[in-house]
This record gives sequence, structure tokens and C-alpha cells, in this order.
Amino acid sequence: MDTLIRRGMAAGLLCFVVGYGFHFVPAAHAEPWKTEQGGIEPGKFVLGMRAGFAPLTQSLTGHSSTDVGSLVNFQAMYSLNKWFLVGLMLEWERHAIDQVRPDLDLGHQDTVSVLPTIELRPVKYGPIVPYVNMGFGVNVNSFGESDSIRGNRISPSNTFAWRLGWGADYMLSQQLALNTEMAYKRNDGHATINGAARSDWNASSFGFLFGVKRFF
Repeated sequence: MDTLIRRGMAAGLLCFVVGYGFHFVPAAHAEPWKTEQGGIEPGKFVLGMRAGFAPLTQSLTGHSSTDVGSLVNFQAMYSLNKWFLVGLMLEWERHAIDQVRPDLDLGHQDTVSVLPTIELRPVKYGPIVPYVNMGFGVNVNSFGESDSIRGNRISPSNTFAWRLGWGADYMLSQQLALNTEMAYKRNDGHATINGAARSDWNASSFGFLFGVKRFF
């Protein structure tokens, strides 16, 4: 009987503690996925560093194959209010390029994109902040020829850049977030090969980025 009484008292005490805890848990913790308006405080600077990969949306030319490229992205943004940011994005992308018939290693194309960017962050789901951004600027393209075609010269044109991205930040704290983003970037131009111009040179790509952001 004493054992049953002690067990009953212990169970009652446990229920009281649990119930007391749930009753006084702040709303932000009791409902971690509650939707809030806006994803950032006004007047904040945001620095981001991300890396990932980028497949082209189509063949670079009619007789070439292109590897999935490396992608590195830096951004600096400033929040005008809780949901709207402006800033600058700098992105580097590299693709190895082969000729299909006959099979021949041509080299690699490098693209440096300079993109003034705007970003919208209208909602916040607990620690998760989804967003969409868009940038316009320039793609500075260059080509490094392989040893197999040494003596030939491939010069892609610089092109107009338009980038549309969407992603999310996972807030580890008020100052630090993990980030993932997917983006489409237009890079459609022409190239000069040994002095002869080609019109079909399309290096537009989809980018997949993973990294961190720091809020100041």
C-alpha cells in the first residue's frame, strides 16, 4: 500500500510539473512554426558565403558537352525594412567543356557575375525564413584552352546577366544562419573562335548553393 501511495504521489507530481511547464511556455516555443510577418529586422547588414554546383540549362553549343560546374557565391545586403533588402551579389562559375565528335577536351569556361540584387522575405516560420531574390548585371566570361587544342583561341562574349533565386535561411541565432538556395541565371551570348564568330553560345545555368549568412 505504501508503495502504491508513493507511486501515486510521484505520478501526480510529474503531471503537475509537466502541466505547469506547458502552461507557462512562451508562445514562440510552444508554437515553433507559427507564421510571423517579415524575416529580418530593419537596418541590418547581411553577409553571405555559399558554394555549390551548377548544370547548364542546355548544351553550350550544338557539338559540345559540358560538365556540371563549380559555383561560389558571395553577397552583401542591407534591410530597408522587415521584408525588403537591397545589395550586391558576386558569383563565380566554372564548366569543363568537351567536343562531342570527335571526342576532344576543349578546356573550361569561367564566368564572374556582378549582380545588384533585391530580396523579399515576407514571412517567417519559426527559425525558417524563406525568401526570393532577383538581380540584374553582367556576366564576364573567359575561356581556358586545354593542351589538346593549344594554338587555338576561344573568346566568349560578356553578356547581360539576369538571376532569379529562391531559398531559405535556418536561423541558428539572431546573428547566424544556415542557408540553401536554388537559382536560374541567364548567360546567353556568342563566342569568337580563331577570329570567326559563332552565334550559339549559351551558358545559362541552374545553381544549387549551400552556406552560411551573418547578420550585423
